[in-house]
Amino acid sequence: MEDVCRFDPVAWINTPRWQTSRLGLSRMVDLLERLGRPQDELRFVHVAGTNGKGSVCAYLASVLQAAGYKVGLFTSPFILCFEERIRVNGENIRAEELARAVEAVRPAAEAVEADTGDHPTEFELMAAVAFEHFRAVGCDIVVLEVGLGGRLDATNVIEAPEASVICRIGLDHTDLLGDTVAAIAGEKAGIVKSGCPVASWPQEREAMAVIEAVAAERGCKLFVPDFGDLSAEPLEGAALRRFSWKGRGFETRLLGSYQPFNAALALTAADVLCGRGWAISDEAAASGIASARWPGRFEVVGTSPLTIVDGGHNPQGAEALTASLADLLGEEGRGSVDFALGVLADKDYRAMVRAVMPWARSFSVYAPTSPRALSVDELAACVREVLGEEGRADDVPVRVCSAPADALSAARAAAGPEGCAVAFGTLYAIADLMAAL
Repeated sequence: MEDVCRFDPVAWINTPRWQTSRLGLSRMVDLLERLGRPQDELRFVHVAGTNGKGSVCAYLASVLQAAGYKVGLFTSPFILCFEERIRVNGENIRAEELARAVEAVRPAAEAVEADTGDHPTEFELMAAVAFEHFRAVGCDIVVLEVGLGGRLDATNVIEAPEASVICRIGLDHTDLLGDTVAAIAGEKAGIVKSGCPVASWPQEREAMAVIEAVAAERGCKLFVPDFGDLSAEPLEGAALRRFSWKGRGFETRLLGSYQPFNAALALTAADVLCGRGWAISDEAAASGIASARWPGRFEVVGTSPLTIVDGGHNPQGAEALTASLADLLGEEGRGSVDFALGVLADKDYRAMVRAVMPWARSFSVYAPTSPRALSVDELAACVREVLGEEGRADDVPVRVCSAPADALSAARAAAGPEGCAVAFGTLYAIADLMAAL
């Protein structure tokens, strides 16, 4: 075995030749068989959806931890550091723990490739490392976020979860999951297992019909929160959001206008878990919602000017961003926001620009550090075209910047001490944006 000091587990997981996304379960099944099926020794809440997965996972993990359980949390992509993808009770996996788990997974992965000629992907390796670690430390329950889709996602090797959770579904990854909401819902509903309860966001009609049909076919009770039971107070300042759910008061430090809804879905899932014998008191639920943290989701990261970083990376996310801006700034804030924008080429970035355009005073655009990034010149051209369609091409400057940090700096300078700068468009730039601050 190589000296751990000379072996970099993160570099190994991120080896370029297995960074491709290849849906399918055969490699993951083979890999976990060679590890002794660590997932079979764990209990799970499995979370899929297009938007809100990370926040719902953060809320659920925090609530379960407040209830006294040892909670694993697996999410992707990482925002600030690689190790945050695997957490136990809110703490990132330590370097020595990561190295130990990788030492177990690496020979198994090499054996898969030797036997089949097909090495597990980066995401499959990461999920296997997470299962291995969660087993080693004895987690009571794991909140497990799907990477892509659901039906053929590497996380879907688990057997019966304690609950399946399906967050809000929208059009994203249409090249892989289908080009209709119903088709995408079918992929997301692939995590539903026979007889296991399901908590779902109240989806659009086409998506809800698919989820209802899958739940009925597999004999699963379906729980859908009634957002009529939710009452959110206006956002005062930029520190705390208060809301009421089923007559009980809560507060959250996740400030997006959509966060009380994500919290309500997480609380619905917590109620489902209570029905399965998990002990979660009202006090633990309130404490967990208040303690939840999730970086880069309408996060206020600076003042003078007010500076917000948001991970919205598809049209639905951009629309949620504008709703949050309306809540924070009021409708009089329209036309006053200086945006820093970078996107991936496989997103519907034109619709994203259209969504935020009424709020824009300027755009500073860049290309994220990703092989999937849209070039800065293409993005600038798109922004100018959308502005031209609305007759605002001469009123809203578009600056071409070389990096996320430069774009954020330009947006903050344009905003001035009394203004508002917002960076959004992709989760993959948040670490660079935070570092720039």
